[in-house]
Amino acid sequence: MLRFLSAISIVFLFCFSAFSHAVTVEDSKGTFTLDYTPQRIVVLEFSFADALASVGISPVGIADDKDATRVLKEVRDVIGDWQSVGTRSQPSLEVIASLKPDLIIADIGRHESVYEDLQKIAPTLILPSRRETYEDSLKAAAIIGKVVGKEAQIQQRLQEHRVSMQNSAKQLPENAEVQFTVARKDSLYIHTANSYAGGVIHALGLQNPPLSRDDKQASRQIGLEQLLAINPEYLIVGEYTSPNVVDNWQSEPLWSVLKVARNKHVHRVNGNVWARCRGIMAAERMAQDLVTVLAK
Repeated sequence: MLRFLSAISIVFLFCFSAFSHAVTVEDSKGTFTLDYTPQRIVVLEFSFADALASVGISPVGIADDKDATRVLKEVRDVIGDWQSVGTRSQPSLEVIASLKPDLIIADIGRHESVYEDLQKIAPTLILPSRRETYEDSLKAAAIIGKVVGKEAQIQQRLQEHRVSMQNSAKQLPENAEVQFTVARKDSLYIHTANSYAGGVIHALGLQNPPLSRDDKQASRQIGLEQLLAINPEYLIVGEYTSPNVVDNWQSEPLWSVLKVARNKHVHRVNGNVWARCRGIMAAERMAQDLVTVLAK
């Protein structure tokens, strides 16, 4: 009888423990509930790996575009090794399934079409990443932290992040106009105030130029004449290739008219970090890049 009661007690404690980890959040599909703390997590965007790394959790799989170096170095340093599950745009369902995940974190912008297939593999938390703003990225990180049983830790990390960004802002020229762009071999894309990078710029006490503030698109291709119409104080060039279109434009007469050309305010940064990576660590890396090139 005593053994029977002991067995019942163990079952009760196990059930209570599982229930105590139950969490409910709102994701991009509505209400998401998980009644256990996940141990084998697969993430399908870089920002989700950033959120996990921010609370010391290593995913077993990442959609890393089959290139581990695309994951932010600061994130790699925390999470160690992982299995690539393919590209962010087309992750391999077979590889994901082979990892036997107990949680998948997917991007509503990229993965809604395979959401039901992902759910057949494991519970799938779906959140914005590709088109998210800086503030939305922090909200997504908070949701992820709660789902993985690290709510207190993620809230503490977010507070530390705010302080870090404030400290970086103190080192930058207040209200300076800063335009971030992505440079490819033959094309240049501005990232507007509605983009992730635009949000980071604003959070640091800097300004996006008026024309990019009025643009509802997150990014769009522009030519040299359009860049002259924007004519920012500082031009941040995220390079995807080198040499690129900005190098080609420097021999054009219009280039010398730009304020950034006259004042030597063209600064090169890592295009992967600035355009592909998002999250707590990514924003802090971007802030440090700006401090390096724009410090008072």
